Amino acid sequence: MSGISKACCSIPPVVTKGYQAKGTYQTINGMKTYVTGPESATKAILVVYDIFGFFEQTLQGADILSTSNENKYRVFMPDFFDGKPADISWYPPTTDEHKQKLGDFFSNEAAPPKTLSRIPDVVAEANKQAPGGAFTSWSILGFCWGGKIAALSVGADNKLFKAGAQAHPAMVDPNDAKAVSVPFAVLASKDEPTDDVKAFGDNLKVPKLVETFPTQIHGFMAARSNLEDPEVRKEYERGYRLVLEFFHQHA
Repeated sequence: MSGISKACCSIPPVVTKGYQAKGTYQTINGMKTYVTGPESATKAILVVYDIFGFFEQTLQGADILSTSNENKYRVFMPDFFDGKPADISWYPPTTDEHKQKLGDFFSNEAAPPKTLSRIPDVVAEANKQAPGGAFTSWSILGFCWGGKIAALSVGADNKLFKAGAQAHPAMVDPNDAKAVSVPFAVLASKDEPTDDVKAFGDNLKVPKLVETFPTQIHGFMAARSNLEDPEVRKEYERGYRLVLEFFHQHA
């Protein structure tokens, strides 16, 4: 287990079921956006959810990120799917119908260029909430599909983010890592291709953290997390600690 600074992170007790989100929903760049964290925070995190959208496990994660660090964050999680997330019953795809629906979803609602083009305006509008008119730093964290978005967002043209992270990333492409321009963390589950994760990590030329959670499934820090399972809950907490520690060091 990686070393964790006690000064950095103090994860509140994780609620296993029926979580009551602490933030509010606002409209930012025309999208319903979950916003959480102190209004006095000077740093911000953009969270890119997985294909299932606003699940309570993901909302709880956003709340953890906002206040568990000695650096407090304002956290923004936009609804990039405009109210049309994938149905969690489609995954993992065991029927031809579910495979078709997932394929269509990734080609349309989840097409990366569509999402990437919206991020600069999200950041610009969210910056208006900062105490000084703009947050002093932005980090980005993506889950599954959102992990791909996070990796692409911190590529060679990045002018927005000081640090990035992906958890159980989908569509892992080692070539994406070559362009990553800021410190970057990869938290993989047992379900991602091992060779691709290793090659991605090897290709990162920036400060990095690459760690695999061998007991956890794709989705364990977001919508597919069964927090009633003690092992899942422990690794969910550890994952968020590692992300917070990484952002604490680099953003």
